[in-house]
Order: sequence, then structure tokens, then C-alpha cells
Amino acid sequence: MAVLPLDPPSLRRSMALAATGALLLLAAACGGDDDSLGSPEPDDGTITVYSGRAESLIGPLIEQFETDSGIEVQERYGNTAQMAAQLLEERDRTPADVFYAQDAGALGAVAKAGLFSALPDELLDQVPEPYQARSGEWVGITGRSRVLVYHPDLVTEDELPASVFELTEPQWRGRVGVAPTNGSFQAFVTGMRVQHGDAATRDWLAGIAANDPQIRENNIAIVGDVNDGRIDAGLVNHYYLYERAKEDGVPADQLAARNYTFPDGDIGAMVNVSGVGVLTHSAADQDVRAFLDYLLSPAGQTYFTEQTSEYPMVGGVTVPAGLPELAELAVPDIDLNDLDTLEETVAMITDAGLV
Repeated sequence: MAVLPLDPPSLRRSMALAATGALLLLAAACGGDDDSLGSPEPDDGTITVYSGRAESLIGPLIEQFETDSGIEVQERYGNTAQMAAQLLEERDRTPADVFYAQDAGALGAVAKAGLFSALPDELLDQVPEPYQARSGEWVGITGRSRVLVYHPDLVTEDELPASVFELTEPQWRGRVGVAPTNGSFQAFVTGMRVQHGDAATRDWLAGIAANDPQIRENNIAIVGDVNDGRIDAGLVNHYYLYERAKEDGVPADQLAARNYTFPDGDIGAMVNVSGVGVLTHSAADQDVRAFLDYLLSPAGQTYFTEQTSEYPMVGGVTVPAGLPELAELAVPDIDLNDLDTLEETVAMITDAGLV
């Protein structure tokens, strides 16, 4: 397994664009004449994966894939928005074969730019339709639900909000952690736009910004600070609580922090996916196909349920201990295919003063 560095100019450029609220829209217009980039050779025993997922989460699985298949995986890590921006800048010059994203919104944005090929039906047929692209150009690998992580000594059960919209109220001032530059938060805000409209979403973002939010870099930092009592609550993906438990070497129910799922289909309980798309020049690469097959295999899906506490996408794989079945969750009625307007969402978050 070889980890490739994220191209420094592109990283700086993507971070700057994120700060101005035009990350993907402008990155797609960036050309460039870097002749060092180019399409990979198919079926050469090596694939290149641009990953918006952390190396700590997927690195061990990739190493096992290399051992089992004999295929070398070259990885380039960054947050999902950075990797999407890099792909949109490189376009057909990219060395990437696969984009492994943290959320459906980034996958949709790259697909909308025409950079993905349609995946084979026998692959798509393994995953429920709500968790794949209508075009067949990306497919979910794992599911994750949005939750409010909270510290029971600082937030009583009677205080737990019925809706994420209540977090703008005065009683939550200075108490709620958010990670506005994180892909999962951005995808959640995009989901709010889809379900409630741009005006209501702008109002919510403005309300959060005015309510002294506790800004953190990512979900891990929020869960850590909630568990340690530094902040009362925070908006995160469900599995980060389990990651903290693993780090501490204890069961999740022995942590101080708890996950709370917003009821009645509230947008705060949105379910998203991590997923993959294949770049057009790699559509027929059998090494790439072997990698995707592995991610959706029983071994791959079990890895995610047991090691990262995410929901499996393939039937017949047991959900993580302590979690309800995905079908049992009262989730909002959101089409993940509609989360592809990430640039507008980043602009809204920035305009609200959260970035």
C-alpha cells in the first residue's frame, strides 16, 4: 500500500475555495497543464484511490485487499471536499481510478461533471436503490446516520430537542459543537436544503452562527470534547462515538457521551452513505472491479460493521452491536441523488459566518 501526497497547490487551492464558498464550482473550471498527470494503465496490478475517508478507517481493509488479491493500492488521502476538488481540477488528466467519498453529495458533484463511468448492474444490484446513483455512476459502501452526541450530565433527557431546528434557541447558546468544513456536516446541510428549502436553511445556519456554536475541525473532535465534558452536545455521524470507545478500550455504553437520534424523520437524523465512483478511463479495469467487489463482499462489509460501526449496504451482514437495523430508523425522506449541489451549500455555510 502506497500513500500518495495530496498535491500541495491543489490542497491550498481547494482550502481557499472552501473559504470563499465556491469549492467545487470553481475547481471544476480550473484547468492546468501539469503533464505529470495522466490516465493509469488498466489491469497492471495497481490501482489509485483518491480517498475522502481517513486512513485510520479504511487503511487496514485496503491492506487486507492487497494481501488477498495481489493488487497494489496507491492511496491519496484528504477530506472529501479536497479530493473532489482535486478530481474536478485534474479531470481527464487524473491518475485516480476510484474516488472513495465520505458522502453522496461529493460523489454526485463529481458524477455531474461527467468524470464517472456507469457501474455494472451486478455490482449495483447488491445495494438498495436509495443508496446508489440513479445513473449508476456511484454506489454506497456503508451507511451512517446523523445524531446529536451529548453528555448526560450536561444535557438532561427532558432537554433533548425534538428537531435539529431547536438548536438555534437560546437555551442551546454556546453548548453545541459543529464541524462546518467537514463533508458530513455539509451533506447534512444540503439535505436540509432539499427537504426544507434554501430560505429555511439559511435561517437555521444564521441561527446556529448567532448562538455561539463550538466550532471544531471534525466529528472526532466533537465527540472527544463532549465525552470529556468540554461541550454539552454536537452534531456528528453515529459511528464516531464507537470510534472513541474503541480508542479508549471500552464498550460504547461505558463512555460518558451518548448518541441521540432526532425522532419522526427529522432532517437531523438523515442517513447518508460513504461510497465509490470509478473514473471514466478505468471503467474496464479488472483490478478496479476487484476492489469494488471486495468492498461489497461479506469480508469487506463485515469489516465496516465490526471495525468502524457503520451500517452494511449488502444484505445478510449483521449490523453493529447496539444499533437498530437501518430499515428501522425513522429517517427523513431524502433522495441522496439530490445532494449534488455542494458548492451552493458551502457558500451558504460561509455566508453564515461558520467558516
